[in-house]
Formats: sequence, C-alpha cells, structure tokens
Amino acid sequence: MPKNENKKEVLPNKLNFIDVFSGAGGLSCGLEMVGHQCLLGVDIDKYAMETFSLNHKKANTYCGDISKLTKAKLEKLTGNKPIHAVVGGPPCQGFSTVGLGNPKDERNALFMQFVRLVRVTKPYYIILENVTGLVAKKNESTLKSIFKEFHKLGYNLNVKVMSSQQYGVPEKRRRTIIIGSRINDMPEFPKETHDTLMVNTYRPAVTIGQAFSNLKTKKGEILNHDIESAQIKNKLDLKRIKRIPEGAGIRYEKDEKKYFTKSLKLNVDWETIPENRFRQCKYQRLDRSKPGPTIMTHRHSYYHPVEDRYLTAREAAAIQSFPNDFKFAGPISAQWRQIGNAVPPLLGKALGKTLSKMLKEAKTKGAHISTRKRPSSQNITYERGKAFVYRQKSLN
Repeated sequence: MPKNENKKEVLPNKLNFIDVFSGAGGLSCGLEMVGHQCLLGVDIDKYAMETFSLNHKKANTYCGDISKLTKAKLEKLTGNKPIHAVVGGPPCQGFSTVGLGNPKDERNALFMQFVRLVRVTKPYYIILENVTGLVAKKNESTLKSIFKEFHKLGYNLNVKVMSSQQYGVPEKRRRTIIIGSRINDMPEFPKETHDTLMVNTYRPAVTIGQAFSNLKTKKGEILNHDIESAQIKNKLDLKRIKRIPEGAGIRYEKDEKKYFTKSLKLNVDWETIPENRFRQCKYQRLDRSKPGPTIMTHRHSYYHPVEDRYLTAREAAAIQSFPNDFKFAGPISAQWRQIGNAVPPLLGKALGKTLSKMLKEAKTKGAHISTRKRPSSQNITYERGKAFVYRQKSLN
C-alpha cells in the first residue's frame, strides 16, 4: 500500500482511555458511566491519585513528573492495551503562536507533555478541558496554537464553552472543551438537555435541593460528610451568617445595610472598592430552588441554604454531580481542592455519549484513517461568552 493512502482500521465498540492531569477523576467517572474504560489516571497530586484509585478500580495511576512517564512505562501501566482516547485538563494559557510563547512558562512544557502522549498513543479521540478564558480574544493566538499542534498529528478539532447545568449538573459551571478526532471530519458536542430558563424546550435544571435530597450510598452511608468540621468557628462570622436568608449574600452596600446591624458591618469603604462591589459575593447562602454557583477549591466560599455552617465535602461533591459512592481521600482541604478542580461527572457523561455517537458514525462509514497531515487551515468553532458563536475559516 502506498505510504500516503488511506487505510482501513477496525474500530472497537467502546473506548479505552487515559486521563492526563486527571485530578480526582471527574471526567473519567463520567466517561465510564457510558461504558468507556479508563486504563490510567495521571497527576502529580498524591491525594487526587489516591482518590482516583479508590474510585476507578480497573485503572492504574501514575503520580509524579509527567515528563518521566515514558512510552515503556505507559505501556506497562496500561497493560499494553490500545489507547483509543486521551483526555484531561492540561494547562494551556502559556502557549502561543510565537514559538512556545514564554519558554520559561511551565504550562508550555506541561501542555507539550499532553501532546507527546497523544503522539505516542495515536488515539482516535482527544478531549481537553480548560477555563472559559481560553476562548477570549486576548487568548486567540493560544487557541490557534493548540489547534495547530494537533492538526500536525492528524486531528480535526472543535471547541465549545459548555455550561454544566445544561447537562443535568446542579451547578452553574462553564468550561472550555476541545474535542479532537482523527476518524471524524468534524467533532460534535452533546446537545443540551436541561436549562434554567427555557423549561418548555429542555428539562428543568437540577437544583441544590434535589442534589441534597439524598446523599447516601446504597449501604446507607454518607461519605466525606464531616458536619463538625463544617461549623463556623469565628463568632462574628457566625452572627453574620445567621442574618442571611436562603439564597442571599453580601455583594453591594445595599446588601450590607439590608442584612447586617451596625456591629456586624464589614468595615468596607464601598466608594473606593472597584465597581463599588465585591468581585465575589460574601456570606452567600445557597438556594435550594436553583442550581448552585461554581464550586471553588475551598469550603469558605458558600454556606448551607438553611443551616448556619459551611458545606461539607459531600455536599460540594453532590453539587458537582459526583455519585454518592465516590469517595475522596486526604484531609478535608485536599478533598475540597479535588472537588473544586474536577470536571463534573455528568458533563463527562454527556461527552462520553457524544464520543460513542461519533465512534458509531465512523464505524458505519468505515474508518479510513489518513496518514496525510491535516492542513492547519481547519474550520473551527469559537465560542465567546454565552451569546454567540462564529466560525473562522482559516487559522493562518
């Protein structure tokens, strides 16, 4: 067969994948919900890898410097099984079209390690998740460079800002997702199933109240639910939160005047702080009738809807859509870091269904995998903000 001719390849029914910069494994959890099999989790955080091992029984873990994860080590850890997908959240913001941007930026090296693993394993699919700012105008060169790197390896890519509450997650969390394929012409994204406003078109968004209605495992346990550690130790903070009703918080001076007595005021000069408001609401109680805000990596951002305390790690995990039997390892601070950094599993599940759909389409058409390089002038979709999408015809 001539070197540059297409070749047929027999495709599997389900995908083996590795999760790189995996954290606790929220994305892996979601992909496994639809039958795909995780072979390996890779991260430098020892508690995250301990959590990964607890919840992904059939997968191995690699905890350490990713640059030292050689091809030989990778093959040993995955049992030399074929790797059909490489997924994860590599740092991307230091990457740019001018060489590698700032060569001293560690994020360049980490991103290129992700690229290296894709080059070594030659998966059918890749999924990258990152902050929404990746699609901002100021980061356009970064996004172009990411596409260019994977085009050189033969991948078609597409990008979308996905809102987790539109996929059954009881949390308003927005992430940039890039999907790449070397067996489909244009990668697809899952269709929204839930919505906060368009309830006549979609199912209603899942709420905090629904998420908290049952936190027990099938054995009747509630994991990572330390009520004692969630108590508010500072007496002044406790007095303040007692005066905040469900769904409210302090962001503007009018909030402070409405809820706090003179002795409880925050000693803030509202005239001098930027925009005369807090960047993030303080003393914010969650609202059981709505999806929650984005869960952060520490427990001091939000308060229980009706109890005078912080959330427990289990409650935060429920908002992130982790199953009740998903157990987090490490001290409470490490649990929160893992939860706050995770891809919501139900968002991962939606992505997993889409990979299955694309895989089925490729099998139906017959997978002709080209050995030629893809052109760098690939059509892609950029999303900016919530309101609009535009197509850019060329990356050059």
